Amino acid sequence: MARLYANENFPLPVVEALRIAGHDILTVAETGRAEQSWPDDEVLQFATQNHRALITLNRKHFIQLHRQSSEHLGIIVCTFDPDFSGQAERIDTAIRDQTPLQGKLLRVNRPPRSSVRPE
Repeated sequence: MARLYANENFPLPVVEALRIAGHDILTVAETGRAEQSWPDDEVLQFATQNHRALITLNRKHFIQLHRQSSEHLGIIVCTFDPDFSGQAERIDTAIRDQTPLQGKLLRVNRPPRSSVRPE
């Protein structure tokens, strides 16, 4: 299973579901750095130094950091999805399909909404 570092904006219910799936996840709050406006490059550096891939909803900035350097242990960028268990399942699948994560950028997006509505 993956060692992950969840950025401050990442939903706790998804973190908990990923832990149940067997992933080792550390959150910003657990490091005592919550609400400190920590620069994204330092967040990624912390994750790398602690042998963890980063997981975040902050797609724009972390995609940019990945483009600048792939010297990290993985970045997983996600779209917000209120279906936390579904999101956790998609993340778990992406991790399993792409292991090892080192130097990779994974995008895990919310599935498109169905255009069919029940009557």
